[in-house]
Amino acid sequence: MPVTPDALAHAEDLADFVAASPSSYHAAAEVARRLEGAGFTRLQEEEAWPAQPGGRFVVVRDGATIAWVVPTDAAATTPVHVFGAHTDSPGFKLKPQPTTGARGWLQAAVEVYGGPLLNSWLDRELRLAGRLALADGRVVLADTGPLLRLPQLAIHLDRGVNNGLSLDKQTETQPVWGLGDPTQADILAELGASAGVTASDVRGYDVVIADTARGAVFGKDDAFFASGRLDDLASVHAGVVALGEIAARSTGSGSRAGRPVAVLAAFDHEELGSESRSGAAGPFLEDVLERLYAGLGADATDRRRAYASSWCLSSDVGHSVHPNYVAKHDPVVQPVLGSGPILKLNANQRYATDAVGTAAWREWCERVGVTTQEFVSNNGVPCGSTIGPITATRLGIRTVDVGIPILSMHSARELAGVSDLYDLSRTAESFFTA
Repeated sequence: MPVTPDALAHAEDLADFVAASPSSYHAAAEVARRLEGAGFTRLQEEEAWPAQPGGRFVVVRDGATIAWVVPTDAAATTPVHVFGAHTDSPGFKLKPQPTTGARGWLQAAVEVYGGPLLNSWLDRELRLAGRLALADGRVVLADTGPLLRLPQLAIHLDRGVNNGLSLDKQTETQPVWGLGDPTQADILAELGASAGVTASDVRGYDVVIADTARGAVFGKDDAFFASGRLDDLASVHAGVVALGEIAARSTGSGSRAGRPVAVLAAFDHEELGSESRSGAAGPFLEDVLERLYAGLGADATDRRRAYASSWCLSSDVGHSVHPNYVAKHDPVVQPVLGSGPILKLNANQRYATDAVGTAAWREWCERVGVTTQEFVSNNGVPCGSTIGPITATRLGIRTVDVGIPILSMHSARELAGVSDLYDLSRTAESFFTA
């Protein structure tokens, strides 16, 4: 059946969000920009924070963002409902001494970031994006727009390519970005120009490659949405929309009497294991929650009491059953995109979902009329993990791992169901207000 106009509008807004978020640093900035536009106050970690109930706030640490809405009647033991996601995606990162080349070509020296499907990056118009640390102490965002390409070797020069393509990560994944003598060119100048600075201003950088193609709705009845970085900007966007919705319905400066503190935590570096100061294994969320509860007059015992009745909904993409590779999936549990968000389960705690969390997730979905599916891996195809078990371990908060089913996970361009994207956001809103 056709998707609803609201779901289509949500997908188009996601396309805008992804286009504005070519790197984790851009994604964090875009989350903050959108929420500030919705009336949230931007806080700085080095400054004192408000010390009373009420209000809506957002803070950025590197490529991560945490935002929250505090009820006006919040007390020292009011629980939190944390919707967790991540801002980074697998791909490539710019190396030191990045300007290279051979035989009249200018190339960029890149390193593989996470676990991308390397072949999916071939023959696409690519951009460089990230942050630049400048000599004057400033940190600015840079985005070149279309600049690079990884051209595939012609079939005439590799007659067996259709029997299996294997790319050498060092020698066959260095994109071209121009013609000329690499000793007379500087890709940092291209980056700097996009941010209004010169190459000599740049003292350090964290820069990745991103696809430039815009997300698109297509297929019979507009069922499909294809885009780069759906893992996991689809979840980040769902959380931003949901948090903005509950804030818009609040009165005063963020009143939500009788409700938990609603928190959106969008972490960086999940694709690398989350072990960084802005990753889920780092202290960012704990730092924010400690300061939040201190503002409510809570001591360590009060905070632990609050955590005991709190929840974390860890949202990341999962696998839809693939019609060409059905044997790779569980023979019974086979979620398909377009049939609702997924509840992710794993006997070996790769996901944090348990029986109590399963019941809670179903209730949050039912409150807004959302159909949910289950995901479990084929026993012979071990699954990955995400921020759920990390957050549960670090904070002791009950955690449920969920997401949307997709195809082409870790491709430069992934495939989702339009209705699932919207239903995930609706369920996030239900979770925030439960």
